[in-house]
Amino acid sequence: MPRISEYYGIAIYMYYEDHAPPHFHAIYGEFEAVIGIQTDEVLQGSLPRRALKLVKEWLRLHRQELLEDWDRAEDRVPLHQIPPLA
Repeated sequence: MPRISEYYGIAIYMYYEDHAPPHFHAIYGEFEAVIGIQTDEVLQGSLPRRALKLVKEWLRLHRQELLEDWDRAEDRVPLHQIPPLA
């Protein structure tokens, strides 16, 4: 499970074997949420409110890069790192 970004204690991962729709996993402490890239929706799991707000802000800044990494994961090629939320 490649980690593609990390900021404020939130780690962002994308799996090579995952299914559609395009999404990523955000892990914060004992919390984990699956977030839809195109919809900003929490598809599964949960995060504390503040962590979720930070994840959605980061997603809006990097949506295109995330979609490109999703395509790379489907092609089974190395994923690019995405800059953290500053």
